[in-house]
Amino acid sequence: MKAFILAAGRGERMRPLTDHTPKPLLSVRGRPLIEWHLEKLVAAGVQQVVINLGWLGENISTHLGDGTRFGLHIAYSQEGWPALETGGGLHRALPLLGDEAFLLVNGDVFTELPFTLLTLPQQRLAHLTLVPNPPQHPRGDFALQDGMVIDAEPRLTYSGIAVLHPRLFAGCTPGAFPLAPLLKRAMAAGQVSGERYDGLWTDVGTPERLQALQ
Repeated sequence: MKAFILAAGRGERMRPLTDHTPKPLLSVRGRPLIEWHLEKLVAAGVQQVVINLGWLGENISTHLGDGTRFGLHIAYSQEGWPALETGGGLHRALPLLGDEAFLLVNGDVFTELPFTLLTLPQQRLAHLTLVPNPPQHPRGDFALQDGMVIDAEPRLTYSGIAVLHPRLFAGCTPGAFPLAPLLKRAMAAGQVSGERYDGLWTDVGTPERLQALQ
């Protein structure tokens, strides 16, 4: 399975730290945040990773190179600036990801979730990892019912970690668009499964949360 890391965002809430450093390269516990993801992906047996680039993207590609020193191959999906939002960025990268399901990791989360546990059941378009609602997102995103993700109450928070199938993007056209409407459409069709994770997970979205994680 290939993996896709979302790394194109500006990180507005993290300013001024992200004025000159893209958020995935901010140091967390002594190393760039994105390197934690790469290490976990290698441990899960992933050999090919696609990373989308937007804000200060050349800093990321220069730092990571082709991935050889991490034991994998990295390809880059160039978006320029402004970036294409989550859905648009994924759609643009589909030629690099191929026709099979792929692991999606948001570049600005930190977690101890073992990526080896994530799979996509047959006949599903997405499998989402949900976590308890953090203080900054008390209302959550989606509900989990009998192993299926639905747009209902009570809600948990989407972790930014999922397994997606390229068919989720059927009918989409190039450009900037969010991922959530595609997921909700698939939920309504009973094609989104999920699981709850109660271990360490943090949305590294502000300097305060970054400092707490350190």
